[in-house]
Amino acid sequence: MSRDARWSALLDLLAEHGRLEVDEAAAALKVSAATIRRDLDRLAEQRVLSRTRGGAVANGVSYELPLRYKTARHASRKQRIGQAVAGLVAVGDVVGLTGGTTTTEVARALALRADIAADGAGGAARQPALTVVTNALNIANELVIRPQIKIVVTGGVARPQSYELTGPLARTVLQQVTLDIAVLGVGAIDPARGAFAHDEDEASINRLLAERATRVVVAADSSKIGRRAFATVCDIGAIDTLVTDQDISAQARARFEQEGVTVTAV
Repeated sequence: MSRDARWSALLDLLAEHGRLEVDEAAAALKVSAATIRRDLDRLAEQRVLSRTRGGAVANGVSYELPLRYKTARHASRKQRIGQAVAGLVAVGDVVGLTGGTTTTEVARALALRADIAADGAGGAARQPALTVVTNALNIANELVIRPQIKIVVTGGVARPQSYELTGPLARTVLQQVTLDIAVLGVGAIDPARGAFAHDEDEASINRLLAERATRVVVAADSSKIGRRAFATVCDIGAIDTLVTDQDISAQARARFEQEGVTVTAV
């Protein structure tokens, strides 16, 4: 297991349990206790956890992993979800993308779609095959080299946790655009309570993105389902489609569908 994958796994365990003991983490990851101690020391230096005598505890009540450590979590699921969401987009659409690892996979899948790539093959003089509006710096960075995709980036203040731009400047831009489809990456989603983000500023921008769209799609792996996070993005009635993985329970799926949400499990 690489260091990055090991760190991601450690933070995943910490997010789930709130605290870690060195010996338990070493057993779970099948590495030595000395390796775990060094990993926890390095992560503490980056202020994503706090060291204790025998392990580590999460920083804060609502624990959010930095995006750079989320990428290895449920990677294959997120790629499948990204491809499925990309299939909901039509050539010529204006698509809103929030930040997050799953929405990043949506952006990558859109860029690789053969019909979108072919439509943009004529060069800069042609109309773009797709317009993407995003407040995520990493998504804009990946798509800006694609001549077939027009990128509109909101202004705002960047959050290091998620690479998302927030604040009044981001809201000003979003208030002036109309979207065919908004794809939301969320921290949690519940069929009774709606969608959530870990940060209130991100939630505010994501909510506005949804309000500017004709259709709202939530892209979330099943680990996000039935949970709550700190800040509400939108009520369940604002969501048209949930794209998730096949580990969603039959009960959860039925509850979403009762609320009028179309569920696609891939």
